[in-house]
Amino acid sequence: MFRFLTAGESHGPALTAIIEGIPAGLQLDFDQINEDMARRQQGFGRGGRMKIEKDKAEITSGVRFGSTLGSPLTMVISNRDWENWQERMAVFGQPQGAEITAPRPGHADLPGVLKYQRQDIRDILERASARETAARVAVGAIAKQLIAVAGITITSSVLTIGGAQTETEMLEAIAKAKTAGDSLGGIFQVMASPVMPGLGSHVQWDRRLDTRLAAAVMSIQAIKGVEFGAGFAYANLPGSQVHDEIYYESKQGYYRRTNNAGGIEGGISNGEPIILKAVMKAIPTLMKPLATVDIADKTAIKANTERSDVCAVAAAAVVAEAMVAIVLAQSLLEKFGGDSIEDLRLAINSYRIRINE
Repeated sequence: MFRFLTAGESHGPALTAIIEGIPAGLQLDFDQINEDMARRQQGFGRGGRMKIEKDKAEITSGVRFGSTLGSPLTMVISNRDWENWQERMAVFGQPQGAEITAPRPGHADLPGVLKYQRQDIRDILERASARETAARVAVGAIAKQLIAVAGITITSSVLTIGGAQTETEMLEAIAKAKTAGDSLGGIFQVMASPVMPGLGSHVQWDRRLDTRLAAAVMSIQAIKGVEFGAGFAYANLPGSQVHDEIYYESKQGYYRRTNNAGGIEGGISNGEPIILKAVMKAIPTLMKPLATVDIADKTAIKANTERSDVCAVAAAAVVAEAMVAIVLAQSLLEKFGGDSIEDLRLAINSYRIRINE
């Protein structure tokens, strides 16, 4: 089973990811990992930290001469900004720096300090930060190389930002928001194709592929909604107009002329491209902060400001690619197993022969 954990704080020395369950013999393209990490840092509206961090992953276990060993794979992503935070983020010693006590509306700040009984919001925001997604993108880059064994590729695109739909309008909207000390969200799309029918299952709620994909994408910071295919448009249309009719040709097999289902029916991939959209809310760190309450003395105050982005929708799309790849890698290994990549290939090929008979 493909599973992973990440660790590390936004301004700590490094982020770490451990992946377990990668079959032996997967020949890794290390450049692809760092290319995806660089893509996560791009996009108009990103903050000052992107000028500091040039994320690169270092693999410290589970790979030899470029080939996975079947053992846990560890990656470390160093934080270059750590040198400026060593005193305030020291593991031991006396606390340094002023406490943060003005929680930001829309952030994990207040619920986090209440849940974990902390007096300094930095104890929460450091891990809640989307900086953590750098590790997930590294994991996802490996998952992409694993699902490529089945011929699956993943792409993404930004559809809207702050209501703007063309590139020119998006750039203008972001520039205006920056001038106003504000932030913007938007909608992006992720597509996986070609995906064979049969990933996921209808037999239990937590084995449904759309359940797992929705949860994975919703786990990304600031994501507030996910839809598959036609999504919420289903609410306004009759069944005769939304269900994808089924056709068959001997050379092609079963196919559809529409894909309103987004590639998943009954929790199972149906052979069409998997298409999902997600909405990202505007980032809660504002240069013109909102009203809040000081957790130290309960007085009215303006929310804390941190170095932040104006808009990170394009970056979130890259993170979503990673999460979709991870879920598909998990589903692929759950269905076909295989301690080695060759075992996995043989199982996939055998299945394809059966369903195309």
